[in-house]
Amino acid sequence: MRAISGIGKTSVKSGLREILEQCCAQTNYAAASDWVKGRFVGRAIPACLALVLLAGCGYQFRVEGAGPTIGGAKARASDQPTPRLVIRTLENKSFEPNLETRYTNYLRREFSSGSGAQVVPDSEAADLVLTGQILSVEVPTLSFSLTPTPGNQTGSATTLESRAEVTVVVKIEETRTKKLVWTQIAKGSSEFYITPDLQFNRVLQTRALEQAGRFAAEDLASRFLLHLETGGGGKPAAEASSTVPSAQ
Repeated sequence: MRAISGIGKTSVKSGLREILEQCCAQTNYAAASDWVKGRFVGRAIPACLALVLLAGCGYQFRVEGAGPTIGGAKARASDQPTPRLVIRTLENKSFEPNLETRYTNYLRREFSSGSGAQVVPDSEAADLVLTGQILSVEVPTLSFSLTPTPGNQTGSATTLESRAEVTVVVKIEETRTKKLVWTQIAKGSSEFYITPDLQFNRVLQTRALEQAGRFAAEDLASRFLLHLETGGGGKPAAEASSTVPSAQ
């Protein structure tokens, strides 16, 4: 109450009453004016006084400092240079053909949007270079049904659902010194149903393999971002060599 000691209740009440009575007089609402003079003013004055008290107390709501980061790690300084990264085409060691180009594109897209690095073409200067391999592709059966057959006690098995599983390994090195900066193995999987149509099953398996590759690429990008936020990374772009070494 000391914060508003200079403001008298009588003056506040009379001022509010005059304003409200003028509004009522202009609109010619006699009944409303009577209500304002009596009941409304008696209830409005305590509310107005409470608002003045809150304003005088100086309450402020403010959020300071950096927000939370993944894993509780300290945020990187905003002036720290973003490493420039070249992503080479993956080497396909699996039995599934034509995966290397698609998986490499998935890596470039995910690392561009969520790795903390700037992905650049092979022709531009870069601090880091990423290489890797598609180690394996497996398609295990998840569920099946048994159909009784004459002369066979167990019957014939019919696959109902399968899973596409891929394993990818990547490593990131400094462009100039060839020093290993980071390496990681990632796995991705995606389920699909089996139909009587063999050709359509192949389409479903291909889509599942693509989905598994996207999952693996997203996981690798997230892990590399965490690596940078916890103090890892390459040299600033100004110290990178002018040309990127050719792939082996």
